Amino acid sequence: MFNGTYEGKKVLVTGHTGFKGTWMTMWLQALGAEVVGISDAIPTDPSHFDAAGLDATMTTHWVDIRDTDAIPAIVADEAPDFVFHMAAQALVKASYDDPVGTYAVNAIGTANMLEGLRRLTNECTAVFITSDKCYENIETYYGYREDDRLGGADPYSASKAAAELLISSHTRSFFDNDDRTVRICSVRAGNVVGGGDWAADRLVPDVARSWSQGENVTIRRPQATRPWQHVLEPISGYLQMGAELATRPELHGEAFNFGPPAEAVYPVRDVVVALKAHLPGLDLTIDESQAHFHEAGLLKLSCDKALSYLQWTPVLDFDETMEMSGEWFARYYNEGAEGIADYSQGQLEHYTSLAAKRNLAWAS
Repeated sequence: MFNGTYEGKKVLVTGHTGFKGTWMTMWLQALGAEVVGISDAIPTDPSHFDAAGLDATMTTHWVDIRDTDAIPAIVADEAPDFVFHMAAQALVKASYDDPVGTYAVNAIGTANMLEGLRRLTNECTAVFITSDKCYENIETYYGYREDDRLGGADPYSASKAAAELLISSHTRSFFDNDDRTVRICSVRAGNVVGGGDWAADRLVPDVARSWSQGENVTIRRPQATRPWQHVLEPISGYLQMGAELATRPELHGEAFNFGPPAEAVYPVRDVVVALKAHLPGLDLTIDESQAHFHEAGLLKLSCDKALSYLQWTPVLDFDETMEMSGEWFARYYNEGAEGIADYSQGQLEHYTSLAAKRNLAWAS
């Protein structure tokens, strides 16, 4: 898998205690990597990171990504073979509550990681994870391409666009050399769903929480569309990106989108309806009066570049995505945290098995 790229390698993952970061850490460990993490805290309670018992399996630097002294020093001291920078303030609503904090985490945190990479003398491949919301969203019906205009009408989106500009600037200013000791790229994905997400103001965890408490689910923007994808989909892209970048210097400085097929762009209401099949008794209420802050209503990605350069495509269709997500939460809320690490590992193995059966390049 991934040509054995990560076996025996030291991989530094920032934000490893979060939703995506936990799944990334579990997958890297399954691939034989030594994972080292940077995080300031475990962001939710309950937590997939805690439930999976990952803290006992790795080294964690409990440091704020905004620390301009500590972060570069940690990167230099660890001297990793690979870096996946995932630490972020990832919520649109929270960016309205604390715009400056959002800019600091998402932009300055990125700059701190880039400065750490400047101190390295070893070869290192670094993948910076931003967001599909880095694009100036004019709510067009075509999927945004990697060379489309960056921007953002809300603080979160603007912070991710700023991070992209920093990555591009630092790459061209400090890493544009012939030997390419450090290779860098950025990757952009949309809304991800799946087990282990307990963040506030996100659809699937809100649905699962309400269902577990016997409450109706209230949705504020039922017609808003998103490129829904299971959390393992973009992570497979990030891992393939890292593996390819390590051996293909021509990919240095590039950006790639990782999203679902065009037909997997569904409105919020359809997501809730799909989850009902796996969360018995789920019911919903629509309350559009709660949609009081700006959030893009239509957002699609073009992933033609990832297909062309990396032979990457998604594994799951929409129904499979909702099945894996709904079944994980049903398992957790019905039986508790005990055994959830094995259940998550089982879902990862199921996903990679499907990828192999469907002849995806990275799964061979």
